[in-house]
Amino acid sequence: MDSGTISGIVTAVFVLVFIGIVWWAYSSSNAQSFEDAGRLPFDEDDMPAKQGDKK
Repeated sequence: MDSGTISGIVTAVFVLVFIGIVWWAYSSSNAQSFEDAGRLPFDEDDMPAKQGDKK
């Protein structure tokens, strides 16, 4: 195998991995978990800060 063949195989593998990640990210079965994760920064913190914390 020469370097051109190996480069082509590696490129094809990365394209397939990319397509798989895009398919996973946009699949409807993950929509609710992504919505929940997207709302995490806006959820209120139920526990008050300690007196020593200066955040």
